[in-house]
Amino acid sequence: MVAVMSETQAEIQAEASLSEAPERHAFVLFDGVCNLCNGSVNFIIDRDPDGYFRFASLQSEEAEAILRRAGATGAPLESIVLVERDRIYRRSDAVLRIARRLKGAWPALAVFSVVPRPIRDWIYDWIARNRYRWFGKRDSCRIPTPELRSRFL
Repeated sequence: MVAVMSETQAEIQAEASLSEAPERHAFVLFDGVCNLCNGSVNFIIDRDPDGYFRFASLQSEEAEAILRRAGATGAPLESIVLVERDRIYRRSDAVLRIARRLKGAWPALAVFSVVPRPIRDWIYDWIARNRYRWFGKRDSCRIPTPELRSRFL
C-alpha cells in the first residue's frame, strides 16, 4: 500500500526538516524519474557519510514546500536545485556547491567556478536536454530503501 501525503502533511514535514539547524543539512531537489538524476543521488549519498544532504524529488509536494519556504516557485524538471542556508542554487551552481561538500577529491571541482556561469550552464543544459535519451527514465519516482529513508523527504 502506498501512503499519499496531503499538501499540509508535506508542508509540515518540509517545515520540520527545514527548521533543523540550517548548517546541519542542505536539500537536493532532483528529477525523480531521471536515471541520471537518481544515479547522481546515489553518488552523493556514497560520498556524504555525514548525511549533510537530504533529498526530495522535484515532482513531490515536499520539494514544492521547500522551494516555497525558501522564497521560490517550482523549479523546472531539467534543473537540479540545492537549497542551502535558505539560499537556492540551480544548475551548475548547485552541482559545484554539492561537489564542495563531498568526501574525496570532488571538492576540487570548485575550480570550475571560475568558468563564467553562462558557459557552465550551457554545458549543464546540454546534458539535461539529452539525459533521458542517454540514460533513460523510470516510470515513477524513486522510493528510497529503508536504510536511506531518513535522507529523503
